[in-house]
Amino acid sequence: MQLDYTEEQQAFRAEARQWLAAHVPAEPLPSYDTEEGFQRHREWEAVLHRGRWTMVTWPGDLGGRGSSLVEWLIFEEEYYRAGAPKRVNMNGICLLGPTLMEYGSEAQKARILPKMASGEEIWAQAWSEPNAGSDMAAIRSRAARQGDTYVINGQKIWSTRAVWADWCFGMFRTDPDSQRHHGLTFILVPLDTPGVTVRPIPQLDGLPGFAEIFFDDVEVPVANRLGEEGAGWRVAMATAGFERGLMLRAPARFQETARRLVELYRENRASADRDPAIRDAVLRAYLDAEAYCLATYQTACRLDQGGKIGPESSTNKIFWSELDQAMCGTAMRILGARAELLPHAPAAAGVGTWLDDFLFAQSGPIYAGSNEIQRNIIAERMLGMPR
Repeated sequence: MQLDYTEEQQAFRAEARQWLAAHVPAEPLPSYDTEEGFQRHREWEAVLHRGRWTMVTWPGDLGGRGSSLVEWLIFEEEYYRAGAPKRVNMNGICLLGPTLMEYGSEAQKARILPKMASGEEIWAQAWSEPNAGSDMAAIRSRAARQGDTYVINGQKIWSTRAVWADWCFGMFRTDPDSQRHHGLTFILVPLDTPGVTVRPIPQLDGLPGFAEIFFDDVEVPVANRLGEEGAGWRVAMATAGFERGLMLRAPARFQETARRLVELYRENRASADRDPAIRDAVLRAYLDAEAYCLATYQTACRLDQGGKIGPESSTNKIFWSELDQAMCGTAMRILGARAELLPHAPAAAGVGTWLDDFLFAQSGPIYAGSNEIQRNIIAERMLGMPR
């Protein structure tokens, strides 16, 4: 593996760094799990779009730069380095977008991707159901075809960003006699369609980061189908591969957390060193973040050369989710009793966002397919073990 950057990649990094320095807001935006914060983050997506930085790997006519995956990783490093806002349309640009590139028609790409890139349309993921969480093959929501229309009935849950999103993408059972992963179809649904009800679900911090979506005789054009009817499982597995293996969690996110953790340790070293295990945990976090970065660069290079993401994406998902938990848990140990303070508390100097980070990290082993399910995939598909 060649670890040196080319002159073109170095120039790309310099351009990204310069643009971000000129455009990143001076003050953090409000949480995108509030109505005001959601709108402010949508406006930031529009700023990125005008600079053609929304998703640099997309073709130029769709809002991107036609860059390689390695250049995307470089951009993510500069993005986190600059302290830029979180991306409110991750479900769209990082999950549905790459899937559309592979399975979408030219009309679908032209219709959806530019508005996704600009932030004009924000996407939510509608996969999980009350009795089908990580086991997506147990989906029961149905889409009955009537001519050029699907009539959808059912319920989805834990749909991130759905409270204020414009569209959702999900799987629905189009063959009522089918079982498990057969007879499922991948369908795109506008959330303002008659019959759609979005009900917020509060997160641990009380903000409505999730929602449940109810479909009552919702009519959606067949043209909103992605891929062939009944082939939704194959399309969804491509999306899941991007989610677990590459796009959803760039290594720069964890490298930045590791950097903050080292800084926190140095600021509190006198008290932290009372527990020798804390220093070892900080060192392990830094090394693991670097290891994840190198592994992701290797994956990106393989994909740029025509390779595919396979079941090894499950190992990535387990690694980054448990790394996030370990880093945030170590920060809580360093802070001690102060870790439970909210940032605006009088005695919260130096606490930062670690409590929020810790609470969010607890969801990592659950979303994008629970880690228990990922370990089953590794055992069966990578190691050849029996079910």
